[in-house]
Amino acid sequence: MAIVLFAKVLKLFKLLHRTRQEVFKNDTRALEAARQKINEEFKNNQNETSEEKINELLKIASDVEVILRTSVIQAVHTDSDKILLIPRKDLLQDNTPYLDKPTKKRES
Repeated sequence: MAIVLFAKVLKLFKLLHRTRQEVFKNDTRALEAARQKINEEFKNNQNETSEEKINELLKIASDVEVILRTSVIQAVHTDSDKILLIPRKDLLQDNTPYLDKPTKKRES
């Protein structure tokens, strides 16, 4: 069972670093800060032996990866009062118009 957990931990560790590289592309400060934080969190818990606690930590790390991938967007100051947003393709979604009042369906 320990080998299976180790494989899950390693897979998630690598996934977090790949996500970090994509989300913070071209931002060396953010890349380094995220690398240090990921490594620190995994190192702080490397001696954990409780399977329940390991699974809980894996869930937290997985949630962090999803939040990074789906919610973080890069922004660059282009002028003193302007910011350029740089969305990744996986963040872009089709625009669905909002309707205050739903339309009634016709009965045929």
